[in-house]
Amino acid sequence: MADELELLRGADPAPPDGPHFGDGPLDHNAERRLEHLLRDPGDGLPGRPGLLPGHPRGLLPGRLRHGLLPGPRRLRLAWGLVAMAVVAALTLTLVLSGPSTPPAVAAPRPLVVETGSTPVPLNRLAERASAVAGSDDAPRLRKGTHVQSWSLGMSDGKPPITLPEERIVRWRADASHTELVVATDPRHPGRPVLSDAGGEPHLVDDGHVLLDQTYPPSWSDAPPKSPPPRDPARLRAYLMEAQYTDTPLTTPELLDAMATLLDNWTLGAHENAALTRLLAGAGGLRPVGRVTDRLGRRGQAYVNDGRGVRRMLIMDPVTGAVLGLESTLTRPDPEYGVEEGDVMSYSAWMR
Repeated sequence: MADELELLRGADPAPPDGPHFGDGPLDHNAERRLEHLLRDPGDGLPGRPGLLPGHPRGLLPGRLRHGLLPGPRRLRLAWGLVAMAVVAALTLTLVLSGPSTPPAVAAPRPLVVETGSTPVPLNRLAERASAVAGSDDAPRLRKGTHVQSWSLGMSDGKPPITLPEERIVRWRADASHTELVVATDPRHPGRPVLSDAGGEPHLVDDGHVLLDQTYPPSWSDAPPKSPPPRDPARLRAYLMEAQYTDTPLTTPELLDAMATLLDNWTLGAHENAALTRLLAGAGGLRPVGRVTDRLGRRGQAYVNDGRGVRRMLIMDPVTGAVLGLESTLTRPDPEYGVEEGDVMSYSAWMR
């Protein structure tokens, strides 16, 4: 479900955090490595002659690998032709797709744990979070949220689509609050994104406002509208009430309840510490190492494997704050056109 341009960027030897970006001019080392990729159809790709990594049919036809201009001019022309071909194909897809056929827009790929990174057990992270809570300048609890989310929309007879949105909720002193929701994807700044506002999937401009509303004052002493407690045991009961159950939550249910909490509150240091200790005591969350989330933040990842769904929790390695939660399918569902490894949902919370 990844688009061709992202595959090209993945094969680009110029790293995104280097002095030369994947979309800009290549430096000498990048040109050398790209020439190595283009010159020999089999070099560096065992068993996959002439293909880009991870692409089953390849993206560089023979006429782009051979017979073009000599030296650097040949390389730049080959790269430019491929990029133009991808852009043209994407443009045709966007233009020719009718209202009953959602345009093919790239879904996020599952986050990848950094090779060789050291996993941090949740108990140790809970200790770090408690230390932060004891500092004088520790962040405080705030009602409201700022979250970027990607969700997979599925229906019978239609291809799955990914809907990226950003939501900001702010509460005022008089108990009124505002809610702003825009369609945007920070992975592709300025590019159109899909929205299902109005009932049918369609393209909208990046930053298109889906909702901008002010709500009158309202009060509630029930979770998740009431402030979360700072004690792990009381927080567990709070999350059970928020999920309308008196049965102890399983780890997947606890993660879902946690997401509900973070969609209503921006936790302070004390609440982060309580939540981290609660998660550490729940079991079923395996530390796997370091990841970079979809907003470019470094975090520690913890994985729970459930029935058909793999959940990855991403937490700040210093404060214990939850950065994100990713749910990935672990088995295909042909009825809905989804495959193993498709990202079902992802949320990235910000302070």
